[in-house]
Amino acid sequence: MTVNVHLVEDFDEQTLAELKEQLAVRVHLTTGSSVSPETHILIGGRPTPEQLAACPELHAVIVPWAGVPECTRELLRDFPQITLHNLHHNAAATAEMALALLFSAAKFIVPIDQRLRIHDWSPRYAPARSLGLHDKTALIVGYGQIGQRVGRVCRALEMTVLATRRSRPEPDGVTEIHPSSDLRPLLPRAHAVIITAPLTPETRGLLGAKELAMLPRGALLVNVGRGAIVDEAALYQALKSEQLAAAGLDVWYNYPRDEAAQTNTPPSQFPFHELDNVVLSPHRGGDEVGIDAVRMQHLADLLNAAARGEKMLNRVDLAAGY
Repeated sequence: MTVNVHLVEDFDEQTLAELKEQLAVRVHLTTGSSVSPETHILIGGRPTPEQLAACPELHAVIVPWAGVPECTRELLRDFPQITLHNLHHNAAATAEMALALLFSAAKFIVPIDQRLRIHDWSPRYAPARSLGLHDKTALIVGYGQIGQRVGRVCRALEMTVLATRRSRPEPDGVTEIHPSSDLRPLLPRAHAVIITAPLTPETRGLLGAKELAMLPRGALLVNVGRGAIVDEAALYQALKSEQLAAAGLDVWYNYPRDEAAQTNTPPSQFPFHELDNVVLSPHRGGDEVGIDAVRMQHLADLLNAAARGEKMLNRVDLAAGY
């Protein structure tokens, strides 16, 4: 049986060629904004209601990146016959970014680097700000593929690792894994909070002023999940008051709306850039050299499984949000 797949995302020619090279013969791929009624699988992050309604044989939508837009989850609720899937191709890259931000924030790498660039050695002779991680406790919020990778490195540093997740996996004998509802009692134990959870109705605003105040003074925070998981104003005030010693942030509250805005859009309504205890990264956690090839491999694996009549992986639970 031929599986008709339509791609509405705008892939460049090289990326599209890499995908086609890996597809089984029974996968028939078309592209463009106009969708054939014979389409079985639609690849697109934000499909329209008209596109879905135009395809009576459509049974799956694949979001070709990690994470699912809220608008897409809501749309698919109106099409219960269509399953929703996404990719986990950049879990390792995102975990590495979380660790890079953790180390950079803990050791105040950025302000020290900036001083030495103007030949100022004074940080070497000033009272130490660098924070040790050995023998401390890390709390990972969202213990999926990214969080588990981060946890393994934290354990190698001889940190105690706590974790929360909506569906609890089998205990590994090393990490304390708790349901998401147990987050608050864990906060006073955490010297570093690392957020690797997706944005869902349950995680939006998960950490506000009350929750940040429950952390030991001088704790660290890293966010590679989504900005809105942490209250924007509360995070800024916690960093400014040094309730949080430092933070590493790859996800934000305000993004450029078009190409022209890419060079002049502040990531927040608050001046995080004026604080020297925050490492700012423009949502590049899942990106690295060669990542598009990995993404096409994962996408081809899903499509080839469908062509073989097998169950497609990475199905999104619309109720849970991921």
